[in-house]
Amino acid sequence: MQKNLLYFYGEDCPDCVRMRVRIEKLKKEEGIELALYEVWNNPENDELCQKYDTDGECGGIPFFFNTQTKKSLCGEVTYKELKEWARN
Repeated sequence: MQKNLLYFYGEDCPDCVRMRVRIEKLKKEEGIELALYEVWNNPENDELCQKYDTDGECGGIPFFFNTQTKKSLCGEVTYKELKEWARN
């Protein structure tokens, strides 16, 4: 698991459900695993999400954050965007 690649999601969030397929593809094809944090049912994970979304730029989920590059992705993104973010 890539401890620097964080993914914040909501259990039944429609965009997050669609992103699950892309995250699994990333794991299968590239061997890249993200650290997953469900925020709707876990206040601690929600606080962590807000810590990384410091400027409120994303303001919601799905939210991806790379702790090494400090780059984030907001909302539903393409597989290509996800892979580029994860590989940088």
